[in-house]
Amino acid sequence: MNRQVHPIEVESFRILRSRVDLGHLPPLSRAVAERVIHASADLDYATDLVIDDTAVDAAAAGLADGAPIVADVAMVASGITARPSVCHIGAESAARLARATGITRSAAAVRTAFSDVGPGAVWVVGCAPTALEEIIARDVDPLLVIGLPVGFVGAAESKAALRESGLPQVSNVSEKGGSAVAAAALNALLYGPTP
Repeated sequence: MNRQVHPIEVESFRILRSRVDLGHLPPLSRAVAERVIHASADLDYATDLVIDDTAVDAAAAGLADGAPIVADVAMVASGITARPSVCHIGAESAARLARATGITRSAAAVRTAFSDVGPGAVWVVGCAPTALEEIIARDVDPLLVIGLPVGFVGAAESKAALRESGLPQVSNVSEKGGSAVAAAALNALLYGPTP
């Protein structure tokens, strides 16, 4: 994707690279790690992220061919700047399903979004561990799952379950994460290697 890179962004990546060397990573995995660190100003992601190198390459190719993107919450969807994404968190159908089944609205939104996009989507979770758990349980046949929910209840555990699931994924080990870093990881696949 061709886009104009602002001088502030160029300088920010120069500073980032002066503080942490990610040169050992393949180009797209490096782009993911750098964008996550850039979005958070948290150098600890250099050792906290778990990136399936082959999967991010395949996801970038799939996205270039138009694979759908599904975001768990509106903040993640807002952070994805180059393409529209599907986000059902505010949909009345997700609210009804959550009430009827006793699951969280985030989990219900995964179910209703899957009925729209089907297999082969890139799923981006930055907020809700229950959304990530639903993706794992639902057999959504994803192109990639970016699982970076944040929190003290279920976040680290849901990311461990994602890694154990064998699904193609980007995750991290700790409780940290969030909408900004999840969107940044997805944007790395749309933009390619960082400036």
